[in-house]
Amino acid sequence: MDENKISEVVRLLEEAKQPKSDFVCLMDSFKDPYLVLIACILSLRTNDKTTYPATLRMLELAKTPQQMMNVDVDTLAEAIYPVGFYKNKAGQIIELSKLIVEKYNGKVPDSIDELCKFRGVGRKTANLVMTLGFGVPAICVDVHVHRIFNRLGYIKASNPEETEFALREKLPVEFWIPINTLLVTHGQNVCKPINPKCSQCPVFAYCDKLK
Repeated sequence: MDENKISEVVRLLEEAKQPKSDFVCLMDSFKDPYLVLIACILSLRTNDKTTYPATLRMLELAKTPQQMMNVDVDTLAEAIYPVGFYKNKAGQIIELSKLIVEKYNGKVPDSIDELCKFRGVGRKTANLVMTLGFGVPAICVDVHVHRIFNRLGYIKASNPEETEFALREKLPVEFWIPINTLLVTHGQNVCKPINPKCSQCPVFAYCDKLK
């Protein structure tokens, strides 16, 4: 794909107004780095249909690190079941909540390096906290963002971390915040990993159609 066409690709994806999953809508509504952080942890290796109700059940128990650190781990595990690795995630969320209170004075750190110090938090989660939680330009690369940018031919990268750093070099900063929601939604609706719906794709004309 001609790199000069990325503005047109973003515009067409925005105009397409493809339906967002309930979980994506919920994440976009948070505007709170702590809620983005713990919801993103739940979503890892779990589909949105499962993560959405589990997140709502979790938030009935606690919405701040001060509240969450006092939740019984078995109670939290029961609330978030059946997300993947729900027992481990329950312990992880309570542990990081305690760290946020005790080490960071109750505030989620606002740097990718600090966020990645939490057990089980990688660059995908840290970048999403920066964009959705703090409103700071960052590039959150999940499987959809990795697949679609490589399929378009905009970059060539073998894994999500390579994709992130390639995009940091090439993608205009104005698109860093919205691109994750746009491509996750596009990937869930049209540009699927298997049998993508190319006939319905709003950016078909700009795609190199790489596997």
